[in-house]
Amino acid sequence: MKHGKKYFNALKKAPKKAVSIEEAVKFVKANAGAKFDETVDVYFRLGKDLTKGDTAVRGTVKLPNGSGKNVKVAVFAGGDAAEAAKAAGADYVGLADLIEKITKEGWCDFDVAIATVEAMKDVRKCARILGPRGLMPNPKTGTVTDDTATAVKEAKGGKVDFRMDKTGNLAVVAGKRSFEPEALVGNIKAIVSAVNAAKPASVKGVFIKAMSISSTMGVGVPVIVAADAE
Repeated sequence: MKHGKKYFNALKKAPKKAVSIEEAVKFVKANAGAKFDETVDVYFRLGKDLTKGDTAVRGTVKLPNGSGKNVKVAVFAGGDAAEAAKAAGADYVGLADLIEKITKEGWCDFDVAIATVEAMKDVRKCARILGPRGLMPNPKTGTVTDDTATAVKEAKGGKVDFRMDKTGNLAVVAGKRSFEPEALVGNIKAIVSAVNAAKPASVKGVFIKAMSISSTMGVGVPVIVAADAE
């Protein structure tokens, strides 16, 4: 990514050592990287043993102050579950029609996919397309459920899924730069708690090795990792 003058000016002022969440948020808000309302993300470097296949790190977090993002939700369901999803505000609801659109056209114009238990046997046909994009419904993240109304409301209201990549890094949306500092701090603390809770039982020693916060086009600010992150 090519950076502009704003970025390099902010880089000169950025903390070189890890600071508190509150200080990091203050810096990010005061040093915009772009004219638009940037998304604020939290980045983690995890210390898990990447050679073990049973230590996948994934989970969900309910951001207490929302994500600030207009989340598009697709629901794979029929009957009453489909009607409930529509009433709850789902953007796309269907089953065979949505599956055909995905498998034949590669369509993925949504941020969250939810499916009923019954629908999953058909939704699995989309696994090779949805899986790599992190969109495959999963019971562990609450996106395979017959309570489609609640799932849709949670997705729209600030529930965020996270999953570690194969290099041991993890990124989670924390909100918008326009949020009040207290709102961003509250969201970030909820994220840290959720990531710690997702630590596999087989992982020993330091779990969160490093943490930073940045806006979409801004400078990353290193954050002090709390003792309970180990």
